[in-house]
Amino acid sequence: KLDLPFFVVATQNPIEHEGTYPLPEAQLDRFMFSIDIGYPSKEEEMQIADETTTNDYPEINPIFAKEEVIRFQNLVRKVPVSRHVLDYAVSLARASRPDEDGAAPFIKEYVEWGAGPRAAQYLILAGKTRAALHGKTSPSCADIEASAEAVLQHRVIPNYNATGEGVTAKAIVEWLTEHVKQPSY
Repeated sequence: KLDLPFFVVATQNPIEHEGTYPLPEAQLDRFMFSIDIGYPSKEEEMQIADETTTNDYPEINPIFAKEEVIRFQNLVRKVPVSRHVLDYAVSLARASRPDEDGAAPFIKEYVEWGAGPRAAQYLILAGKTRAALHGKTSPSCADIEASAEAVLQHRVIPNYNATGEGVTAKAIVEWLTEHVKQPSY
């Protein structure tokens, strides 16, 4: 058993690269976020090339002790969530599923698999974290919406129609955040 806090940060090359294979949906779903980073700037790339081609290794200093990370994680889980924010997170996840009752034609036309229940859990945790980082006592629907792309884009699997028409998972998530109404209580 590994000591807490334990989490994985992984990179994934674009599928188009030779020798890369997509992770199965069940494995992708275990990652909280998928964040597109893109290429570094020229200055950043020069720094990378310079610092990784010598025998000089940078000194690494921790910014937090592991106990502090665990405390932060526990604090986030204690942040209260109002019913309408919970409703919005669950509604976003459910709206991504083509077999869901009342699924939008856009979703039926372009989505093979929608987000599972973990998506709502991670939307809530991301919203709580974002709220805490912004000094708020609880998340709003805006915090959930701001987290939607990173939480959902690897959970919403475009179908053959989407691929043929250039509709990406990111575009589907954007559509969801534009069309799923935020509940008003």
